[in-house]
Amino acid sequence: MNDVLLTLEGVHTHIGAYHILHGVDLQVPRGQLTMLLGRNGAGKTTTLRTVMGLWKASRGRVTLGGRDITQLPTPDIAGLGVAYVPETMGIFAQLTVRENLLLAARSARTAAQIDGQRLEWIFGLFPAVQKFWNHPAGKLSGGQKQMLAVARAIVEPRELLVIDEPSKGLAPAIVNNMIDAFAQLKASGVTILLVEQNFSFAKRLGDRVAVMDNGQVVHAGGMRELAEDEDLQHRLLGLAL
Repeated sequence: MNDVLLTLEGVHTHIGAYHILHGVDLQVPRGQLTMLLGRNGAGKTTTLRTVMGLWKASRGRVTLGGRDITQLPTPDIAGLGVAYVPETMGIFAQLTVRENLLLAARSARTAAQIDGQRLEWIFGLFPAVQKFWNHPAGKLSGGQKQMLAVARAIVEPRELLVIDEPSKGLAPAIVNNMIDAFAQLKASGVTILLVEQNFSFAKRLGDRVAVMDNGQVVHAGGMRELAEDEDLQHRLLGLAL
């Protein structure tokens, strides 16, 4: 395995009275795309939110590049080059596409100060971002909102992208566009941890895979191994994918 960027060691997370994560062990290699798979309720989203500090681990350790970030506030984790795209996308519906990107571009005070070369790269990945630059984000379609959410996450260079179900509810053509965009991001050296239910999406993009069940990682390995083994799919996920 390549150099590991993100590590979770024995991570437990409680939400109120509920014990959600039961000792998660996970490694995310630098420069690769790691898929986090599992049935609904397995703890995938809680794992992402724990990485981001939105929910605090009650036990265990989260490290980024060897640095312990377990108890860091979310803004501090973001400041280390980590961007999070939640399942809800989290865009500001009343603001324009331009204003949404500007909020995420910490080094820019106006849209004109956003890195022009990086912005052109984003427009190439997601043409809708350029097309609807001055439109309210709330007026976009579901696929366009997802493109905006990812574009906002990468408007500045990031070391790690943490993304929750980016293809959920999207038309096949938009899913293919998203796959192409993530492939380019991975090729640029960005490390990605991605929760996904669309196995075709996962199989085409993933380098590594971790499968969760009942708040624990029950399998970790190469994506190709899982994609080619229907018995393993049945055992881990309850169906052939």
